[in-house]
Amino acid sequence: MGGSEEPTAAAAPETAAAAAARMREAGRALLAVLEPAQVRELRAGPARLDAPELREWTYLPGPRPGLSTEELGAEQRAAVDALLAAAHSAHGGRLAAGAIEVERHRRELIGRPGPDRYWLRLLGDPDGDGPWGWRMNGHHLAVHVLVTPAGLRVTPHFVGSEPALVAAGPRAGRLLGPEEDMARELVADLGAGARATAVFAAEPPDDILTRADPFADPELLPAGLPYGDMTAGQRRLLERLVRRYLARAPEAYARACWADAVAQGLDTLSFAWAGGLAPGDRHYYCVRAPDFLIEYDNTQDDGNHAHSVWRHVRHDWGLDLLRAHYEDGHARRAG
Repeated sequence: MGGSEEPTAAAAPETAAAAAARMREAGRALLAVLEPAQVRELRAGPARLDAPELREWTYLPGPRPGLSTEELGAEQRAAVDALLAAAHSAHGGRLAAGAIEVERHRRELIGRPGPDRYWLRLLGDPDGDGPWGWRMNGHHLAVHVLVTPAGLRVTPHFVGSEPALVAAGPRAGRLLGPEEDMARELVADLGAGARATAVFAAEPPDDILTRADPFADPELLPAGLPYGDMTAGQRRLLERLVRRYLARAPEAYARACWADAVAQGLDTLSFAWAGGLAPGDRHYYCVRAPDFLIEYDNTQDDGNHAHSVWRHVRHDWGLDLLRAHYEDGHARRAG
């Protein structure tokens, strides 16, 4: 279910402008197939895209503001799926769709089959060249998208899987298997001294440490083992792990995020682990950097319930793009 360890590279890398145009077209297509009452639900929320209310989020079950997918027809749901795919690379799209598939499996396991329950909110207007965005939230999926003429943002980005291992059937496999295996390979390769620095607790936390905080703060995470204290092979493993998460995003944005990390210096990265090292053991890990953080836990349900999140200090909610857009508009009016 999780696919190959490395996302497949496209023959011709997509530009940021092309990704934004693809997403804008998907937004328009969704509006075209919705009824007026559904559009009103879809547009729930304040007018300004930087309103504090819009930084409230959760990956737990339960209703949110917006349009529920529960009552959508086939054509409407296909348009939602296309919009979700447009916010991701092919690899990221498989993860997002996979989270929905595993959630269906979970409901079947507990005897509560039924329609998907996710909530979609449209912020701004995909027509024109103004800032706009959308988000899709529900159990174990939280995707937040902001688009301006200057670029796009897709964090906070959360994908979970309950169960972490689907034992049989058409969904058999581990949705987040590569994310788990890459990190375990890294911690298993560490020598005794380095491992003592990286492993901060024998008992892992019961969830990601940042939970649904409105602002990402890498200082909440354990310091861990610095990149500079790793061997060359271990550094490559950490780089692959980081790029696995960044590669959820459309290609141009993922490349830009990696380029920023390299420009800041990969020595600013660190890796921390808690819990057991054997497959099946309850465990947690995080990657910490000045500008972003990554967290993963597989601790609930006796180590068969995984969470993963990618946050960005400056980019979450697209606040950096919005700030630049509003400041530029103010400067033009003042001029």
